[in-house]
Amino acid sequence: MTELSDPHSVPKRVGPLWMTLFTLAWLAIWTIQFTPIQLLLPLQLDTGTRGEDWIGGVVWSGAVLSAGGIIGVVAAPLAGRWSDRTRSRWGRRRPWAIGGSLLSAAGLVLTGPASGPVAVGGAWILVSVGISVAATALTAMIADQLPDTQRGAASAAASSAQALGVVVGIGAIVLIGLGIFESYLVLAALILVVGVVTALWLPDEPAHRMVAPVRGPAAGRRSSLRDRDFLWLVGSRLVVNIGNAFGTVLLLFFLLYGVKVPAAEAEDDLFLLIIVYTVFSVIAAILAGIVSDRVRAEPMRRRRGLTAMSALFGTVWGAVILISPSLFMTMIAAALMGTGYGAYTTVSLALATDLLKDPEDHARDLGIVNVSAQLGQLVAPLLGAGLVALVGGFWLLFTGGIVLSAAGALMTYGIRLKAPLTPVLAVAAR
Repeated sequence: MTELSDPHSVPKRVGPLWMTLFTLAWLAIWTIQFTPIQLLLPLQLDTGTRGEDWIGGVVWSGAVLSAGGIIGVVAAPLAGRWSDRTRSRWGRRRPWAIGGSLLSAAGLVLTGPASGPVAVGGAWILVSVGISVAATALTAMIADQLPDTQRGAASAAASSAQALGVVVGIGAIVLIGLGIFESYLVLAALILVVGVVTALWLPDEPAHRMVAPVRGPAAGRRSSLRDRDFLWLVGSRLVVNIGNAFGTVLLLFFLLYGVKVPAAEAEDDLFLLIIVYTVFSVIAAILAGIVSDRVRAEPMRRRRGLTAMSALFGTVWGAVILISPSLFMTMIAAALMGTGYGAYTTVSLALATDLLKDPEDHARDLGIVNVSAQLGQLVAPLLGAGLVALVGGFWLLFTGGIVLSAAGALMTYGIRLKAPLTPVLAVAAR
């Protein structure tokens, strides 16, 4: 196993600057991912109006997003494995965070002028790969550089930035009145500047402070991929994220053809719903992170319980929107959805870092944890579009969200409680 310069020390607490840079990096990543998913790509792929073949647009939108998600699933663990084994003077994580940012920017520039599902889908795949690469590198920094008492806070930063990113992106487009092409250019500039700058400023262990890896059976390495508890967590995150995405990724189509909001008002109403979702998501993420970090006795038990309870919120928002599919009740559902998902993403990610086995595989393993969320968010459009097309409406879509959220909560209890794992051996260059 590769050991760093001080193999027996526990990571020291980081300061506000580290958390600020880390949050900004995630804000840029989530903005460029979810702004196209929730607004730009559906607008590009919409095929009709009420009374015409609007379901075709739903299906094409789902296919394009799912194609990007599947490729991203392959890219994340591969990039994580290569990052774990990178030995450059720039560090292990920094080159991949920068490379992912550059690739995402290039893909966004190509997606803007693209026309038709094939061209749009091909360009979006580049964006998805870039996002997966950068996100994997950033997530590994949580395990590399933070003690247990700050992992919840860092997970909260990443989770709350997800909700804020959607507001930043869609808010700029709606309020300024940007066109589709101009919107993609703004998003490309955002990840190009913020992604690269934060990667350069965040600390990373340089190659000259690393000891050559020890090979053979004496290394005594343990793989998280063979640990049933880690696999239960990955599986439950996938299921919960699909259930949550059933309520978000086709929201513009639901407003247009389910609630029957006038087309001229749909973008404004979508933005309002996203604000409601964001406010509750950020508050829940921060509170969940604080509670998670402050627990001293049996922190895994508390994190497991919070993870399951947060997942169950998916059954509540789903029931609300099924009972009364109106704009007002959709706002109530958005608040409940944001509360549950903000807390869930925070605590489940912190729980994932508790389950890691080998510091030499942090990026690969956390890349797989990220993949479980990304796959859920990006495969859900295709599955959801199929459910909508099957019944010609949205009720089956939201019923599916309820079932999957409940199943994900139950799967969380497949994770056994055990003694704390060996402290992280990696220490950031300071």
